[in-house]
Amino acid sequence: VQLQASGGGLVAAGGSLRLSCAASGRTFTNYVMAWFRQAPGKEREFVASVTWNLGTTSYVDSVKGRFTVSRDRAKTTVYLQMNSLKPEDTAVYYCACGTGSNWYKENNYPNWGQGTLVTVSS
Repeated sequence: VQLQASGGGLVAAGGSLRLSCAASGRTFTNYVMAWFRQAPGKEREFVASVTWNLGTTSYVDSVKGRFTVSRDRAKTTVYLQMNSLKPEDTAVYYCACGTGSNWYKENNYPNWGQGTLVTVSS
């Protein structure tokens, strides 16, 4: 499995970015696709997830109403639309995929992309 994240950059507070994660190497039936982030000096945390089959989504409370996770099965790509960005959203964002049921936990995901940096200026 290969995951290639892209779309990070520098944006002012209140702005928007869309991250993409191109997935390849297998079919993703029954997989959960997730985004995590790691801010400087902090542990990596769960941001959002989407199930490949039904598109069921989950979010950490701090991004609910601002971020939207989605997947395009034809393009085997997962997206994270981030609106109303805040300086505290600054982090390296990682996409990951796995088949477990503990969507919020890092160890649910054996496959990780390389990360893309999002910087939100105040």
